Amino acid sequence: MYLQKERKQELFENHGRSKAKSDTGSAESQIALFTYRIKRLTEHMKQNKKDYSTQQGLLRLVGKRRKLLNYLQKIDIERYRAIIAELKIRK
Repeated sequence: MYLQKERKQELFENHGRSKAKSDTGSAESQIALFTYRIKRLTEHMKQNKKDYSTQQGLLRLVGKRRKLLNYLQKIDIERYRAIIAELKIRK
């Protein structure tokens, strides 16, 4: 299993709105989780160029993250800018 429970909790604590470990639903924590998964899948795709099912999953994750970022941008621009800077995502 590539994403242990402890690593997931650490992501939620570091990037969630509250510092409680149960903050799994905020946009920031979901974006952080998607970013972690996207980075892992990107490394996999560099080694396995013809793995088309992983490529499709990667594109779905990127789309989900993009939708969450668009939502966050509409709701609160400061939170959007903070998460972009924190995760070093380019727009």
